Amino acid sequence: MVKILVVGSGGREHALCWSIAASPLADEVLCAPGNAGIANDARCIPVNVDDIEGIVQLAKDEEVDFVVVGPETALVSGLVDQLDDAGIKAFGPTAAAAQLEGSKSFMKNLCTSYDIPTAAYGSFTDAVAARAYITSQGAPIVIKADGLTAGKGVTVAKSVDEAYAAVDEAVIDGQFGGAGRAIVIEEFLVGEEVSFFVFCDGKTVLPLASAQDHKTVFDGDKGPNTGGMGAYSPAPIMTEGLAEDIMVHIIRPTVAAMAETGTPYKGVLYAGIIVTEDGPKLLEYNVRFGDPECQVLCMRLMSDLLPALIATHDGVLDKIHLRWRKDAALTVIMATKGYPKAYETGSSIGGIEEATAIGAGDVVIFHAGTSLSESGQLIANGGRVLNVTALTGTIERAQALAYKAIDLIDWPEGFCRRDIGWRAIKSDTG
Repeated sequence: MVKILVVGSGGREHALCWSIAASPLADEVLCAPGNAGIANDARCIPVNVDDIEGIVQLAKDEEVDFVVVGPETALVSGLVDQLDDAGIKAFGPTAAAAQLEGSKSFMKNLCTSYDIPTAAYGSFTDAVAARAYITSQGAPIVIKADGLTAGKGVTVAKSVDEAYAAVDEAVIDGQFGGAGRAIVIEEFLVGEEVSFFVFCDGKTVLPLASAQDHKTVFDGDKGPNTGGMGAYSPAPIMTEGLAEDIMVHIIRPTVAAMAETGTPYKGVLYAGIIVTEDGPKLLEYNVRFGDPECQVLCMRLMSDLLPALIATHDGVLDKIHLRWRKDAALTVIMATKGYPKAYETGSSIGGIEEATAIGAGDVVIFHAGTSLSESGQLIANGGRVLNVTALTGTIERAQALAYKAIDLIDWPEGFCRRDIGWRAIKSDTG
């Protein structure tokens, strides 16, 4: 029996706590800092994600056996390194390996050095040079902040003027703080995007089930990018042949490159892939579970998650086999009106129990940004607030079940997309 600490406070961390709490190996699950929903599955302790020293001290004080780090910010800041120095096992990459997400320039340079297929690009810290590159390339073109921006630092510019404006906002105006002072400008690739997840222990790679998310805020894939407005699993586009192609040309070469350069990768590696006419190409790497893809993967996973996480740290991933439910899972994000731009917190949410009761266990609401008022009322305290997740036979049926649950939630200040899963349903119906 082991005591587990999950680091984070979002829907991803709620799904991880929910899964780990079901493990017969877990003696107790803690979460720092957690949220109102996570408190139903773990003991929440108010230590912030960016308080690296505080989290390490918490793990010591609580005599934690294993730490699961959810957010990329803590990984890039070196939380795993600090835990390792303290003799505490943790799931996630070191700060050096986390550069795969922490610096898009690092990731793109690795792709160039090891012939990993990705979009043509240029890296810039000077706005004038960036504008000249855009002029030479034309539009559409993609501008990305080099550092961490919670999924919001990407502009797909349809015109040269829009691209110029994105450069100025990032480099000159500092819209993304230090994360945007350096930028990567990429070729615009045409194709369908899909999320590809693997566990990696530095040498062995274990693929997870496929998933696909919806990045833009409004129906029809319109509006600005967000941290994700919904996801589903499996993704119909992910055939066995495509998965093998991604493993052979993208994942395995990356893992080998990281080991060769002295920064072996351990943890979950999340590749954002675009399937072009020329085959799959890498859009970006994330060094943690996707959010909200983690929620649908946890719903579909039949195996005990905890041994796989521990094996990833211990370097014995080759001993692990994961089983997945044939049923489809779909999650819809309920967000505060105004997200991903300015929004107000503190609105009351009702109807959660009624919403979860309709699915006989097939509907789970993972909390992403909630807290309790002094009177015990559930309130919204973030942009993305609830992940209404359904598991049933097909994506179409999971979609219907999720929206049936959403319609029972009383939250006038919230909104959601009403078309999550549309691409998969269109694929199934031809």
